[in-house]
Amino acid sequence: MYFTRPYVDMNKSTLILGIGNILMGDEGVGVHVAKMLEKVNFPDHVSVLDGGTGGFHLLEYFDQHDRIIMIDATLDGLPPGTVRQIKPRFALDFPPAMSTHDIGLKDLVSALQLLGRMPEIDLLVVSIASIQQQGIYLTEEVQNATAGVIAKIKEMVENEMVVAET
Repeated sequence: MYFTRPYVDMNKSTLILGIGNILMGDEGVGVHVAKMLEKVNFPDHVSVLDGGTGGFHLLEYFDQHDRIIMIDATLDGLPPGTVRQIKPRFALDFPPAMSTHDIGLKDLVSALQLLGRMPEIDLLVVSIASIQQQGIYLTEEVQNATAGVIAKIKEMVENEMVVAET
């Protein structure tokens, strides 16, 4: 995991979390996007984290932030590069085929619910055709989708700032 800003105790903080296995081609799109977002100058209350393949080690980050914007790949049968935004409230709200780390994220969400510490979550999923074994590059369709994902995240952060100011 790579944390782009020093972690401090923040009130009303947002975590942008890229999930995926960068060694498995398109399945690592969330991590690729997190790496791209390291260059963006976000407000101080926004942090970016390469969450790797997810799991319970991310529990502390979910617990320390009020809002999580998560980026992940999905095997949903849609054309590769399709981007959708989901507002999952329960583990079952995640798409049914969330690639190799599906169980870890669903278990994490279930644990947060049981503990009564569920942050606001926005999930941006990028459709992929398959989980490629051994490959660090994104296919053209998925690579092309990353610009739209980044633009959507910037828009979400800007909208959050407007709401906070009113």
